[in-house]
Formats: sequence, C-alpha cells, structure tokens
Amino acid sequence: IASVVSIFPCYFMFVSAFNSTREITNGKLLPGGHFIENLQNLLSGYPIAAGLLNSLKISLIVVVGSLLVSSLAAYGFEKFKTHASEKAYTIFLVGMMIPTTSLVIPLYRMMASAKLVDSHLASILPAIGSIFLLFLFRQSFKSLPDEILESARIDGASELRIFLQIVLPSMRSTYAAAGIYAFMMSWNNYMWPMIVLQTETKKTITLMVSKIASSAYLADYGVQMMGLAIATLPMMVVFLVLQRSFVDGLTGSVKG
Repeated sequence: IASVVSIFPCYFMFVSAFNSTREITNGKLLPGGHFIENLQNLLSGYPIAAGLLNSLKISLIVVVGSLLVSSLAAYGFEKFKTHASEKAYTIFLVGMMIPTTSLVIPLYRMMASAKLVDSHLASILPAIGSIFLLFLFRQSFKSLPDEILESARIDGASELRIFLQIVLPSMRSTYAAAGIYAFMMSWNNYMWPMIVLQTETKKTITLMVSKIASSAYLADYGVQMMGLAIATLPMMVVFLVLQRSFVDGLTGSVKG
C-alpha cells in the first residue's frame, strides 16, 4: 500500500502527458491520444531543448568536479591525518548544519564580485564543494587497507598514481553512488539557479518547467505534465541504470 501511494503521483504524471486538460481534470488514469499534441505545444511554446542541454551541461560538470574534489579531499583527510586536518574536517561537518538559504546572499555577492552572475559557472561552482560527498568518500576510504597503499609506496609509486590506479578502481561503487547523488542534486536544483540565471536561454529545465506551471491564466495540464515528465525522465534513467552501484556505495562496499 505504501509503495502504491509513493509511486502513484509519478504514474499519474506520465499518464497525464498523454491526456488532454479535460481528461486530466476528470481523473482519467489511463493514457490517451494527446501525446503528440502536448509535445508539439510544449516545444512550440517553451525552449525545452535549450533547458535540457543547459541542465545536462551543468549537471555533468558538477558531477565530474564534485567527484574529483571531494574524493581527493577525503583521501587526504583520511590517509594523511593531522591534528589540524581533523579540526578542519570538523569545521566542514559543522557547515552541513547551516541552512542553504542563509548562504544565498554571501554567495550572490561573491558571484557578483567575480562577474559570474547570469552564467552557468555561478550555478556550477557552489555545487562542486559538497560536504556530504566529502563525508561519504571519507567513510568509504576507512575500509581501504593502509597496507596496500604502503606496498605501493615502497614500490616507488607516487601518491597520484596510487590514487588513480589503486584507490579509484577499488571505490567504483562509491563513485557511482556519489555521482548519482551529485547528478540528482544538480538536476533538481531550483532556488540558486533561479537567483543567478536570468537570461531565458541559460535557464535549466527545472526553471522552465516551473514557468510552465505558473505562467498561463488557463492552465494546460497536458503540456505541464509533458514538461514534468521530460524533466524527470533523465534522472530516473540514471538512477535505474546505476541503482545497484548506488546501494553498494552507500553501504561502503570496496571492490578489488
């Protein structure tokens, strides 16, 4: 019963993308014949293709950047511990308790001083330094035996080579879980892009879908549901394809 309640809104959204506004308001729960009509109205009225490309560009850069920065930082914190580094790590964890909304004004001032407002970099840079991913990677690195790293150092391997050839392959599931998390957070991000992205052609799919839902005096629910379905589908595909790695990564499994 709980599963049905959880899944029903998603089912209704995808089914409604095939129906007209009247059929949706009448509560029709089976697909109709208005899919092409809704899709044409959506593409002709809103720059959805540009929104998808913008979201994909931002999300992919955030995923690559956050995985690189967070994993390297976590490796350093875990395998090269010092009294000062532990204090710094504690400060980072305390930062997770700060509400995101309280950071909007200082972040905006930083981006304005760097002349990055209304650019994709303004949406990308704050998302790369994820404290949660730093915590996730460090917890996973705890299960990586130090003996393996010491053996590689004795054989003359540099720290970068050790990280790329030993640490990274051993943590594939953790990287997959972190990548899914970073992708979902970036793809669904709404408040910060709404503030810094002002030009219509630079906005993400999430911002465009919210505009569809609030712009019309006479709501076209079929078009709205079509926009929501298109915005949701890439994230669902990524999660379904990598769900096994996502679970393994969150449970801290080490491969190799």
